[in-house]
Amino acid sequence: MSVIRVALIQSELVWQNSAANLQNFEQQIQKHKDVQLFVLPEMFNSGFSMDSTRIAETMEGLTVQWMQQQAKRADAAICGSVAISVEGQIFNRLLFVTPCGLVQFYDKRHLFRMGGEQQHYQPGSERVIVSYLGFRFCLQVCYDLRFPVFARNQQDYDVLIYVANWPEPRRQVWRTLLQARAMENQAYVVGCNRIGLDGNGLNYSGDSMVVDYSGQILAELAFSQNGVVTAELNLTALQQFKQKFPAYLDADAFSLTSLL
Repeated sequence: MSVIRVALIQSELVWQNSAANLQNFEQQIQKHKDVQLFVLPEMFNSGFSMDSTRIAETMEGLTVQWMQQQAKRADAAICGSVAISVEGQIFNRLLFVTPCGLVQFYDKRHLFRMGGEQQHYQPGSERVIVSYLGFRFCLQVCYDLRFPVFARNQQDYDVLIYVANWPEPRRQVWRTLLQARAMENQAYVVGCNRIGLDGNGLNYSGDSMVVDYSGQILAELAFSQNGVVTAELNLTALQQFKQKFPAYLDADAFSLTSLL
């Protein structure tokens, strides 16, 4: 498939209330047809909570089962992060679930120090790329956006996905870096953020968007808008652009091995 339609769901999150959040996202997913990939915000079932032991689930828990059910019903992949407990350790885990029930995941590597995330979650150790419908997706979470080396395209992906709880005071940073990551990596960038107030009194502006390989915004949701935005990613167009402007051929060679 050379074209895939992506839907970003930008929503308020009910603080530490998984049932209410899943019900909300289920309603949104059911309203949109002809979508091959739904992207939800970071910790979409709880909000960005440091009460990790309270909100964490297992890979056999309710939220993962819900994602599998929704993916099958919508015949579309679903992507979003959840607090996941594994053998006593808790990760901010970005899950990518396909219609056939396959669950792939990336554990957030860069934990948000200013919010104390590193005190409550374990950092991931692997850079993860998943393939779906002919596209290669590099999975990233929120604060990862500030670290371009980790996201560096080694010609192993076509799309960068960022899910986030990125506060309003730093919204310009979010918007700018999403476009920068697209231009420097010659890849599509999908950034899905939440809106509204969280349990700590922080406000989120959303600014969810899809950016193409040249840095142009293809689709976006307005400031604090509750809703869904869709965009088509065209693999053929991306490949043609890279043939016409092959800046990646002059990139400095290096390895991420020493960083992981």
